[in-house]
This record gives sequence, structure tokens and C-alpha cells, in this order.
Amino acid sequence: MNRTYFGTDGVRGPYGGPVINERFAAQLGKAAGQWSGGHGLALIGRDPRSSGASLAAAVAAGMQAAGLTVRDLGMVPTPAVAQAALAQGALGVVITASHNPATDNGIKFFTSAGIKLSDEDEAAIEALLDREAETIAPVAVPPAAGNAVADYIASAVKLLPVGALDGWKLVLDTANGATCFTSAGVLGALGATILPIGDRPEGGNINAGVGSEHPEQLAARVKAEGARLGIAHDGDGDRCILCDEEGDVIDGDEVLGLLGLHALRQKRLAADTLVVTVQSNLGVDTVIEQAGGFVVRTPVGDRHVAARMRELGAELGGESSGHIICSDVATTGDGLIAALRVIEIMLETGEPLSLLRRQVKLFPQRSTSLRVGVRVPLEACVTLQAAIAAVEADFGREGRVLIRYSGTEAKLRLLVEGPEDDRVAEAMARLERAARADLEVI
Repeated sequence: MNRTYFGTDGVRGPYGGPVINERFAAQLGKAAGQWSGGHGLALIGRDPRSSGASLAAAVAAGMQAAGLTVRDLGMVPTPAVAQAALAQGALGVVITASHNPATDNGIKFFTSAGIKLSDEDEAAIEALLDREAETIAPVAVPPAAGNAVADYIASAVKLLPVGALDGWKLVLDTANGATCFTSAGVLGALGATILPIGDRPEGGNINAGVGSEHPEQLAARVKAEGARLGIAHDGDGDRCILCDEEGDVIDGDEVLGLLGLHALRQKRLAADTLVVTVQSNLGVDTVIEQAGGFVVRTPVGDRHVAARMRELGAELGGESSGHIICSDVATTGDGLIAALRVIEIMLETGEPLSLLRRQVKLFPQRSTSLRVGVRVPLEACVTLQAAIAAVEADFGREGRVLIRYSGTEAKLRLLVEGPEDDRVAEAMARLERAARADLEVI
């Protein structure tokens, strides 16, 4: 379904640009309020970006103009907003650009069921937008009743036994983002000694060389300190990238494969099904299917994964980027819960993550992103289409090609998997040359 402003995960872009500004934020808030029925409660949370407070005030003004009662959750991780929306039967709003740099920001919504909006919902909100309406003045938003951070920490601590992490040394990278207090609070309450990275949010340093997009510092610190595990989040806390005790980074596909395989062996994988996106490595399919389970793929975006999980009755799914959804305890991707579930396996088996990860063998894979000036429809890129066909014919059923435009940035994303790394590298080079021949790469 075509939408102008919403992408893979909400509305996102450079702050102060044609979309992410206070005027548009107020208009979007009003449209969302009208879509929700013009009555009831809305809860707004944000990550620490400098632009967050003013955008939140603008969204709140628009929602109030539509008739909603709006309350402020303050700086909280995205999954905490989803949890609060569900608990209070409210529309949830998060002002965040997730893993993007501090110069970007965004707006995403949760229904009163704590789930992200469907394509149809987003299209309906866009249909109510009035870009020509008079400017709506931002408003001060009263704080919400209760404490969303405390509620979130309390629910997460219950996932492991009291003192489960006594004697554990963990390196925790919170990306100078919204999880700076929550993840450390939970892991510390369970007994772990925390060695922090990226725990000084200043508004302009979110994701700056730290977090799930930059795990190099995490890996080095884990190895240098002899830590049991490294955990990295993105700016809003819905992603998780792990590092084993040897300093090797483990991506989302390995985590998904490990969680799915363990659940299958324990006969705890609902519907015997793991839901992933088209981006996930074929090695995930192999390990789950060999263990007697099923893998179902969706378009990119954790909201698509969550929707398919609900349709199938599945309780585990996610993305290679580290969005992991454990729907028996959360309605959306939650980086902290994903980490706790991996720790639970380590506790049950008594094995370090370096050994556990060997159960999931991924196919050789290469990926890259090209920033483009204009998003020419892929079907019109003749040179690129010919290169795709040639690579797919060469690999047959032993590999695959995935090329798509990013839903949040002006980038073309290319991914190739195959049986041998040198063939994958050669294929990627061929596809990149073809893309540059058809597109303006900047």
C-alpha cells in the first residue's frame, strides 16, 4: 500500500527538514488523533535527542486539537511505550529515529494493544493529514500517572530468578540512548556487575560511534575485561546485538536461530514456527528446519514480523538487525528481553555463548548500502535487473539476492548469500557496478 510519509518504521528524516519538523509533527498528531476516534488517552515517550522534546510537544498539540488527552512518559525505550500503551489502553507515540544519527528524528505509533500500526492504518492517517492547515502551537504535556521506566524494569526483572546474574561481569552499550537507565537497572538488579559504554546521553551523541550499529568498542571491552557477555542496544532500545566472551560479535540472525533451536528442543516454540524477514540468512532456515521447525518470512520491518506472528500463533520472530520479538512477554521488538532470553539459555545449559552460537551456521553473506539521489523504480533499472538474473542463475537454490530501497533512508540496500564467500563477493561487486550504472549514487 502506497504511503507518502510512513516508511518501514514510522515517519523518519532529518530534523528541520520538510517532514520532521514541529509543524508537520502537529499535523501528524492531529491526524493520528482523528484516526483513533478523537477521544481517549495518548502517551508520548522519546529518546534523548535534542529535538525530541519540541517534537513531542508539537505532536501533543495536534492530538489535543483532535480531542485526545495526552500525557508525557519522558525518556523511555520504545518497548516501554508499547507496554504502557497496552497497560493503560492508550495510543502510544515514540519520538525517535532509532539507530539513525542525532541529526535525524522520527515519530512512530502503537495501538492500545501495544502493537505497531499496519500499512492500512498508516495510510488512513495520511489521508487525514492537512498540510495546508494553520500552525498548531506546541503545548506543555503533563506527566503520565505512574512511572513507565519503573514499570518496565519491574516486569523485565521477573524474567530471570533473583540473583541469577550474581558473579557475572557484563559490558553494556546503551548507545547514549533511551536504555541508559533501564537495561543497567534490570541487569544490575539481577546481580550483574555492569561495565558501561554509551551511558552519557547528551542529546547530540546518540548512536555516535556506539550502540548496535558500532559494536567494535563493545567487543574490545568484553575481551579486555574478561566479561561473560556484551550487550549493545540502538538508540531507542528495540534492538540487541550481542558479543560472546571471546570478543566475537553475534548478529540478530544467530540470536534468532539460537533462541528458536533451544525452544524447539524444549518443546516451547509456539506453532513450531520462527518468523523472520526476507533479510535473514538462509542458515536460520536450515538449522530450524533440521530441528523439525518451520521458518516463515515477511517483508522487512519488525511490525510485519509481529503481524505474521499473531496470524500464525507464533511467539518468536525478528530481524537480522537485532529486532527480536518474544511475544509471550512483549508486544514489540525489545533488545533487553532478547538479551535476557539468551542469558536464560546460558544459565540452563551452563555453556558460554561462544559454544552456543556454533549451533547456528550462517551462509556466507555480503551486504552494502548505496545512497541514491533519486529512487528509480527497481523494475526500470535494466542493467541491475540483468545482473540480478545472472547471479540468481549462477547460485540456483544455493543462494539468493535481495535488493530493495530502505524504508527509512535514501539508500539502496544490496544483499547476496551463497555457498562460498569468494563467489558471494564477486556477485556483490557485479551487482554494485550494475546499480551504479542505473542510479545516481551520491
